[in-house]
Amino acid sequence: MGPLQGVKVVEVAGIGPGPFVAMLLADMGADVIRVDRADRVTGTGDPSAPPADVLNRGRRSIAVDLKSPDGVDLLLDLVAQADVLVEGFRPGVTERLGFGPEVCLERNPRLVYGRMTGWGQDGPYAQTAGHDINYIALAGVLAHLGRAGEPPTPPINLVGDFGGGAMLLAFGVVCGLFEAQRSGRGQVVDAAMVDGSALLMTMMWAFTAMGIWSEERGTNLIDTGAHFYDTYRCSDGEYVSIGSIESQFYAQLVELTGLAEDYAARGEELPHQMDRSRWEELRGRLASIFATRTRSEWCEIMEGTDVCFAPVLTMSEARQHPHNVERGTFVEVAGIPQPAPAPRFSRTPGAIQRPPSHEGQHTDEVLAEWLGAAPERIAELRRSGAVAG
Repeated sequence: MGPLQGVKVVEVAGIGPGPFVAMLLADMGADVIRVDRADRVTGTGDPSAPPADVLNRGRRSIAVDLKSPDGVDLLLDLVAQADVLVEGFRPGVTERLGFGPEVCLERNPRLVYGRMTGWGQDGPYAQTAGHDINYIALAGVLAHLGRAGEPPTPPINLVGDFGGGAMLLAFGVVCGLFEAQRSGRGQVVDAAMVDGSALLMTMMWAFTAMGIWSEERGTNLIDTGAHFYDTYRCSDGEYVSIGSIESQFYAQLVELTGLAEDYAARGEELPHQMDRSRWEELRGRLASIFATRTRSEWCEIMEGTDVCFAPVLTMSEARQHPHNVERGTFVEVAGIPQPAPAPRFSRTPGAIQRPPSHEGQHTDEVLAEWLGAAPERIAELRRSGAVAG
């Protein structure tokens, strides 16, 4: 089940992008063991009532005290059996705790050691705290998000944490696994959200070099500068999205909105699509037209055409849209709606292996399965405080 079936991953529990990396790998069939903190175990976790944090789906949990020598030794025993380790601490923390890359690669030379940070392992900002908004600001991304004359608009934490961070680390881990199959040697993957966010802007760097992108926010083709690439409010207060960049798509937009007739009724000629001096005027005309009908009415008019149109949906609405329903874009596991694994494979499809686990829920199971630990050894680890759960 899944293209990564047989791959064994140790995830040292963290927040945000680190768990998302582990979720992606688990969705694709990897056996991911989440190493949670022993002091997080409450003893009240009911396996029949999984936690709601679906970011932690697909993995088993073992609770380990990584501040104790026995706990670190146990983690290194798991690392010796693994193909991948994923951690999201500040630079130098895992080294101080005793499971940095040098130690882990000595125990397991084939290990792919994935590191997830905001600023990277070096540089003037490396040891400072930060969040997605800061990483995309320094990467030259945030300055370009938003409308002209208005402050930059943070796009929630999709660009830094999950796009530029987690997805880049997941890609790096799979690249490392592929290379290790040929060389027999592991390596460290340093994924920084600032680097990945900058990488996501590659097309804009190309456009700038080509002379077709301005650094003035909200004045370009696809940053709300153009009237044909924007969102519009409907009469019911809902919104639709328009992306009619190509001339043939724009022609359909003009036809279905009656934009040309609107100008003709005023005794005016429709301006050329790419006349930037008229974009704000055209936006205003389109805004008035879209405000005459409800979102559902515009869907009836434009869905199935090449206008490049879609209604602007909330999460709950997206789950119910016929396209997403037919595709199975969203699923429900243990009563909790959530996005389905992606991308899709024709022969080895990914799948959600299990709902989120309580901290330490699988401690005994993992110790026995991965390390062959006898009950006496597990009891000893519990007595020493090295593990819990």
